[in-house]
Amino acid sequence: MRVRYSYLPQQFDDVGSLWDDLRRLVDSGDFTLGAPVTEFETCFADLIGTRHAIGVGSGTDALKLSLKAAGVGYGDEVVTAANTFIATAGAIAEIGATPVFIDCNDTFCVDVNQLEVAITPKTKAIMPVHYTGYVADMPRIMAVAETRGLVVIEDACQAILATTNGRKAGTWGLAAGFSLHPLKNLNVWGDAGIVVTDDDLAATLRLLRNHGMVSRDEIAVLGYNSRLDSLQAVVGNWLIGEAAAITEARIANAAYYDDALAGIPQITLPRRDVNSKIVYHLYIVFAEDRDGLYAHLRDRGVECKVHYPILLHCQQGLAHLGYRAGDFPVAERHAAETITFPVDQHLSRAEMDYVIDTVRGYYARG
Repeated sequence: MRVRYSYLPQQFDDVGSLWDDLRRLVDSGDFTLGAPVTEFETCFADLIGTRHAIGVGSGTDALKLSLKAAGVGYGDEVVTAANTFIATAGAIAEIGATPVFIDCNDTFCVDVNQLEVAITPKTKAIMPVHYTGYVADMPRIMAVAETRGLVVIEDACQAILATTNGRKAGTWGLAAGFSLHPLKNLNVWGDAGIVVTDDDLAATLRLLRNHGMVSRDEIAVLGYNSRLDSLQAVVGNWLIGEAAAITEARIANAAYYDDALAGIPQITLPRRDVNSKIVYHLYIVFAEDRDGLYAHLRDRGVECKVHYPILLHCQQGLAHLGYRAGDFPVAERHAAETITFPVDQHLSRAEMDYVIDTVRGYYARG
């Protein structure tokens, strides 16, 4: 059996009504910040429960523009997670600020116990990453931020509809960035992102995404070209009604894996906080002889992944930050021991059983 990782052919295998919507868009010529964008922004704000949602060109831009609108810039430092994807650090660097990494814990989110130590007189913001769809410890992060007078911008790119203490990712900080990349839980047909906020910061964000233009002839600030395409908004509108069902299916699949894999001694499950709703953008576990298991699964048709084998502080492109191997031991242990299995809403029980049986078979070989 083959168990694929990307579910996109299944997600978009029957899009008859979507083609009709796209034809209407073509007929309208409403390609730039058109009515579908406004509709999607309204639906997304309702989904998350915020006053505003602002569609932008990517999840990276959602983070970058949020920082920029909040006044973060050259010479400032932004504390974030050592185990995140490059987009988080890239967004910080694009506005001239410096990412300052702290280690994670076994939820894969930042270890808040290390937050205070990382804060310096140059620190302007904290960017917690809701990695894998598990919300960081936002109550404690917000308490530190309030005491220190810091801005919090949430990297919620992997965490649509995730919650902690009953409160959704994206509703804690000043603003939050979400990604609509094709492999995210709510996705479109290319790069796209969206910022949510309850603050009047929304007006600045709308300027920044569109060259700082108040009108065709008036420029209020220097901005960027980072508009959510009307075409991608049409796709988003077609799918957004399924967001809750997609989330629940992924949670159910993760629970199925957890029940089965808990009985394999060589597999360790991550911490599952009962106060959190984890939405499983990624389903990651700890595995003995991870590399051997990875090769075994791939040889038998299971498209598993490793997120991320080379951490940012060990990448050549970030060597100027001055970090070294060993600086973030928990994240480095994760990079050596974790493996990611397909968990999407289109997986069949037979496919999941094959993954589980293949894992069990590898360790049973002795």
